[in-house]
Amino acid sequence: MTATVLDLRLKWLVLVVIVAGVFWLFGPSLSPFIVAGLFAYLFNPLIERLEKRGVARAWSVSLLFLVMTLALVGIVLVLIPFIENQIGNFLRQLPTWVDWAETRAVPWIEAHLGISLGSLDSKKLIAVLQTHWQEAGGFASNVIARVSKSGFAIVAWMLNLVIIPVAAFYLLRDWNVVVDRIHALVPRSIEPVVVRLARESDETLGGFLRGQLSVMIVLGVLYGLGLWAVGISVGPLIGMIAGLISFVPYLGAIVGVLMGVVAALVQYQDWYHVMLVLIVFAVGQTLEGYVLVPKFVGDKIGLHPVAVMFAILAGGELFGFVGVLLALPVAAVVMVLLRYAYERYTASALYQDPDDAPQIVVASDVGSVSSGGEGIVVDARAPRREHDPGA
Repeated sequence: MTATVLDLRLKWLVLVVIVAGVFWLFGPSLSPFIVAGLFAYLFNPLIERLEKRGVARAWSVSLLFLVMTLALVGIVLVLIPFIENQIGNFLRQLPTWVDWAETRAVPWIEAHLGISLGSLDSKKLIAVLQTHWQEAGGFASNVIARVSKSGFAIVAWMLNLVIIPVAAFYLLRDWNVVVDRIHALVPRSIEPVVVRLARESDETLGGFLRGQLSVMIVLGVLYGLGLWAVGISVGPLIGMIAGLISFVPYLGAIVGVLMGVVAALVQYQDWYHVMLVLIVFAVGQTLEGYVLVPKFVGDKIGLHPVAVMFAILAGGELFGFVGVLLALPVAAVVMVLLRYAYERYTASALYQDPDDAPQIVVASDVGSVSSGGEGIVVDARAPRREHDPGA
């Protein structure tokens, strides 16, 4: 390896370290711009589709933001009070849930499984939860109260609310220009490889983020409506929780089934509604496996669920909230780079046998060697002699 190649690789290493250091030092300041960048990345394909239909890019972005604004207003006016009502309903039913667990579930487990669970001081926990919920005055007021405690915090919060949509608008409008300028900065010697890796990273990351987000939303709505239809009063809340954590296969369904079964037993105390809950989640899992995942995600995401969880935890531990935002994009790029490194390794001389290298063959096995092959024959039956310096 020449000194020039070593010097070039050292410069790349220094550049990577500098970029990581910038993200670490200026993480809080970069957070709104990273959120805006992710928003622009997610919705860029939609804008490109509108462009192909003859709508100017600026008008397409403006139309998207108008729809998103109306949706946000609808969420604030409808969804947040609905979630608050669901959480309040859950807390009101919590004493009944705990009483059912202490009087029926725990004795059954101790009698049939031989496990001693001890006594649970649940009344204090319930009282604390209900008191804090009532003092908070609801979900929205709790958020506002926390932010309002510090003048600097509320200014930063309001500033981020302004920066994120403005930055997202301009990034989305000028997305192709930004990509072209980044492309122009890539050294020409590695440009083909970088373009290929960037394209594969885009396919991996885009397929996972857009597809899995769609699956989570559809499953949350499906589970919520299904549980509500079978009469579970906190069904919409359970459905939303199960949908949000469904990016890990089976985790959302397992948590949702456990919560739904307990809710059905506590509310109705019969097995009929338990069976209805199981049917709801069975239908949801069937649709997820055979319809939603093949349609929205496909089979080329390249991110294992364990890798997703590790990336999020590691990103949060190393870089805080910015690390959580960048965890999946970085994981997607790392997976692409690892596949490329594996491809280069299997094609290298380090992995493959050189064509012209002589083969060492034991004389006793010479019959198994092709007569046309070349090699060095060693007679295993010949006695070993010590090396004679004078020979």
